[in-house]
Amino acid sequence: MLKKSFVFISAVSVVVLGAIASYLIYHLYQHKFVTLDPQLREVSGIEFDKHGRLWAINDGGNGPYLYQVDDQGQVKQRIEVTNAKNIDWEDMTQNEFGHFFLGDFGNNKHDRRWLTIYKIENPIDIKSGKAFAEIIKFTYKELWEEPMTPERQNFDLEAFVEYKHKLYLFTKNRTRPFDGKTNLYRIGNHADNYEAEFIGSFKTCTTAEKLCWVTSAAMSPDRTTLALLDSTDLWLFKNWQGDNFFSGEVQKVNLGIVTQKEAVTFYDNNTVVIADEEFQGIGRNIYVFKLDEQQLEPMDK
Repeated sequence: MLKKSFVFISAVSVVVLGAIASYLIYHLYQHKFVTLDPQLREVSGIEFDKHGRLWAINDGGNGPYLYQVDDQGQVKQRIEVTNAKNIDWEDMTQNEFGHFFLGDFGNNKHDRRWLTIYKIENPIDIKSGKAFAEIIKFTYKELWEEPMTPERQNFDLEAFVEYKHKLYLFTKNRTRPFDGKTNLYRIGNHADNYEAEFIGSFKTCTTAEKLCWVTSAAMSPDRTTLALLDSTDLWLFKNWQGDNFFSGEVQKVNLGIVTQKEAVTFYDNNTVVIADEEFQGIGRNIYVFKLDEQQLEPMDK
């Protein structure tokens, strides 16, 4: 009898877990808009220009290119940043004038002491297919301190935004043991060498590092909402004080199943667009979320 009970409980568990998995898959894929061109298998940053056209970049190891994508997911044109290298491009943002910033600041092994951001003119003004970038360099004071012990490894970077003529960086945490915190730093938004200024920290989760890593950030067009992305959730910050985005209200949107979500941007103040990389045949999609249609979960800080 006891054995039969265990079998029954196990069968119910399988059914419940299957139902949950089916729901999570449906929840994500009901928001799928389009599959991206194969040239963007490693998409790592997306942004809309002032004409509402979508642009994307690829992760490290690819060329120094910016791709315009149509509503069918196909590449329509490519801009080469002629004085740039794609060592590890990880995110893209823009300022109020439409200048694009391309973040070459991935630092998985913490062996890059100086990181780079390329600033180019508004893509709508680039007619030749080539752009010459203004180069922004930055470092962290703590990155030079030796030894770089496992508990200090929180200087990898995949997310940033421009806000009030400054750039704000959100680290990808690689600490051991993993503490789930993303650190917020500030630098200037024009060509110079900067030492990043620490502002604050926010803990996403400690479930598993690959679920909790911050992989992209975006600022709403009205500059009142910050979005941070990880593999399963979208974090929304509002009503902050000064430029400490973590000082305000926090809400979370569950995005469904785990995929390698690498890029987020706003189309308008209510519409968030997300892209994931292709991994083992899954991903390379664009997803669209209307915030007023989502279940926003308030979070304690």
